[in-house]
Amino acid sequence: MSLHKNFISRHYDKTVMKRFVLSMSVIVSFGFYVIWQKPGSLAGSLTTPAPVAVASTPKKVSKPKQVATVPPVPAPATNNPSPQPPPVIPPAPKKTGIYNDGEYVGSVADAYYGNVQVKAIITNGKLSDVLFLDYPQDRNNSIRINSRALPILRQEAITAQSANVDGVSGASTTSPAFSESLAYALNQARA
Repeated sequence: MSLHKNFISRHYDKTVMKRFVLSMSVIVSFGFYVIWQKPGSLAGSLTTPAPVAVASTPKKVSKPKQVATVPPVPAPATNNPSPQPPPVIPPAPKKTGIYNDGEYVGSVADAYYGNVQVKAIITNGKLSDVLFLDYPQDRNNSIRINSRALPILRQEAITAQSANVDGVSGASTTSPAFSESLAYALNQARA
């Protein structure tokens, strides 16, 4: 039994040793290859031919022109080997109306039976919509009046592009509160 173990250990040692020698020869060969290929190394300079002098005819020497020289700007270091074009930045949109685009919330205005508050929607510099955030709606009479008056006030404001709207008959307290809240929102849109 010990003879068998002895044979296996010798055989294993020879196999390991062969692999080690083979690995080292590959590593050494690669090292020589890298040294040989590296520009400016001793091995690389042995294969580069020396520059040859070329005879030239004498030329008339003139007074040198003074030229301003600009030192070269080094390229930024990058890990990406292929250069990427700079991003295209679109020009800023030109303002087409009197307001800045966005949504602007008006002030809370008292309409006696409740409050009125609107939100002005500005698109392409123009008042495109008016949303009602609050309006008198706790009494049947307020609901009836405002269901008729609010769409009219909204349309008049969009048509006029301002808070200067005519009052709606029967909505004598809602109309001025609407104008007040919308005026506040549009003043914010102008800033």
